[in-house]
Amino acid sequence: MYSKKFGRLAYGLGTETRALCPTNLKGSNPSDIVMRVLSSWAVCKHQRHQFLQRQPHDKRVNQPTTLSKIRPHASSIRQVSHTTLDPAEVKKFQSLADKWWDQQGEFAALHSMNDLRVPFIRDNLLSIHGSQRPGSPLAGLRIMDVGCGGGLLSEPLGRLGADVVGIDPVEVSVRTAELHTSYDPELQKRVQYRACTLEEVAQEEEGETEDFHAVVASEVVEHLADLDIFASCCYQVLKPGGSLFITTISKTNLSYALGIVAAEQLLRIVPSGTHDWEKFITPVDLERLLESTGFQVESIRGMLFNPLSGSWSWTQSTAINYALHAVKRSEEPQPDRARAESEEPDHNEALSRAAAAGQT
Repeated sequence: MYSKKFGRLAYGLGTETRALCPTNLKGSNPSDIVMRVLSSWAVCKHQRHQFLQRQPHDKRVNQPTTLSKIRPHASSIRQVSHTTLDPAEVKKFQSLADKWWDQQGEFAALHSMNDLRVPFIRDNLLSIHGSQRPGSPLAGLRIMDVGCGGGLLSEPLGRLGADVVGIDPVEVSVRTAELHTSYDPELQKRVQYRACTLEEVAQEEEGETEDFHAVVASEVVEHLADLDIFASCCYQVLKPGGSLFITTISKTNLSYALGIVAAEQLLRIVPSGTHDWEKFITPVDLERLLESTGFQVESIRGMLFNPLSGSWSWTQSTAINYALHAVKRSEEPQPDRARAESEEPDHNEALSRAAAAGQT
């Protein structure tokens, strides 16, 4: 009964997701729980509206990107930076570094997400590269796990045979990942970790042959300071035809209600303050960003977490969480040529008008 009511609540907010149920509110009256979610959603939405109204005007308009190009029709509003690193985000994860491998703790949802994201990465890579070694389908492939944290995704990719380099700016998280991997000597040969940023790796690779078959950034982009730099660096370190895998949270009213109000404040699925809704990005805007950088987006799939079962499932809706697979094109985009082509119709039209007026 409660599941159905919560499902109608989600549907009323414009979603096609299934019912959710807070597991830590057992014994509560279901109608009371639903009312708490509704009232919290209304209060938080009002507070967010007031907060945005208080922001200076120059912080609410689109700013030029650090790559000296403006994506047309971009609807997301993001702050401009010269690095992907956000010190506030680093501080958050430093305080959680010793909890990465607690499967019932703050990162429980990330552990269970492996049931979707690992096959998503594996199957898309196999469709491109095939498998040459039974039991190790990703053998021979080099994968970079950006924002690897404690190695929750790096380890299963390594067990599939891939050579994985996990990077994270939070050094204590990297040490946690190294310690956990050390318990498996065979895995330790295939998985390495570095305490660094993506742009540092890209600078090291500059002028060198692109080194990675795939870059994975799972639940990362919503914590970055500059997505344009992120996309550019991913493009730089990938081989031509290399894959980029992203899982993240869409920027919708529903994601604010369920991803922050419900998940952080009511259900306590993730620590309070983990996410900043202003950093979320819709699939449309993310695809536009990647396409302008030189990627071809191959697939986007909606993801849904059920707190009642603690499991993830695929869904047609991308209103909350989604997974994206993109492939690096062999040729970099050429803004000058694209601009010239876009201006050519206007030039021809001007000539036609001049000819009609007898001025040619």
